[in-house]
Amino acid sequence: METVYINSPLGITKIIGDENGIAVISVSDVGTNEVSTEVPEVLQQAVLQLNEYFEGKRTDFDLKLNPQGTEFQQKVWKSLLEIPYGKTVSYMDQTKKMGDPKAIRAVAFANGKNPLWIVVPCHRVIGTNGSLTGYAGGLSRKKWLLEHESPSAQQSLF
Repeated sequence: METVYINSPLGITKIIGDENGIAVISVSDVGTNEVSTEVPEVLQQAVLQLNEYFEGKRTDFDLKLNPQGTEFQQKVWKSLLEIPYGKTVSYMDQTKKMGDPKAIRAVAFANGKNPLWIVVPCHRVIGTNGSLTGYAGGLSRKKWLLEHESPSAQQSLF
């Protein structure tokens, strides 16, 4: 597995992967890791696409993913990929769409274990009442990501 650390507007982003795909994308506060001077070839597309996302030039990712988790976690993470850029769903909506409304706590827990920050968009899942609830990257980062993805407010013509 190769690793690279890059700057992002939300901190230092760590990307881990190999020829089988990207296994981890996580964020930490500035100063916790040094930014890499070289990007391994197998991680170049991930770096490029994340930078494009932060620059507002990308709304979808086209990366080979290889997150490690249980069968249930994999199913939950796959369901996150169905949430469109700029949209949010509640934990209950996500759980119902997966077919078992009683599994809401397990789904929320699996969302929290998502190893692919931004690319598998768990930040797009909010509380039923619209509140920003639970986010492994911190609620301030979740708020930033949702604002970054929200359609620009129309400017007044007058």
